[in-house]
Amino acid sequence: MTNEQRLHREHDPRARRILVGALTVAALLVGGALIVVGMRVQQIQLAYRLDELRTQHARAQGNVRQLEIEVATLRSPGRLEARARQLGLVAPGRDQIRLAREYVAGGTGLAATRFGRVEALAK
Repeated sequence: MTNEQRLHREHDPRARRILVGALTVAALLVGGALIVVGMRVQQIQLAYRLDELRTQHARAQGNVRQLEIEVATLRSPGRLEARARQLGLVAPGRDQIRLAREYVAGGTGLAATRFGRVEALAK
């Protein structure tokens, strides 16, 4: 044997197909794993965001309840009367009260009669 003689090996086409198939399967598995991990990370981020929004919602509901209580307190007749007295207002006398006809198309005042205020219309 001389140095010039070399062994010639023929390439097996099946080995190349097997290698390409194995690499394809490995790439698909790695890609699928990355997708699963990415979705899990996104799920965790969304869970944190949901908790934050729930906290904000609960805080907003508490504020709404507090404001409703404040409005009810401010509208209470006793408070309004006390505030009116502070401002120097007094209850009107009977001679200061005048009832107006309610608006009805044609100006007949029928709306007042429906509510039992016929005596006010007679004046």
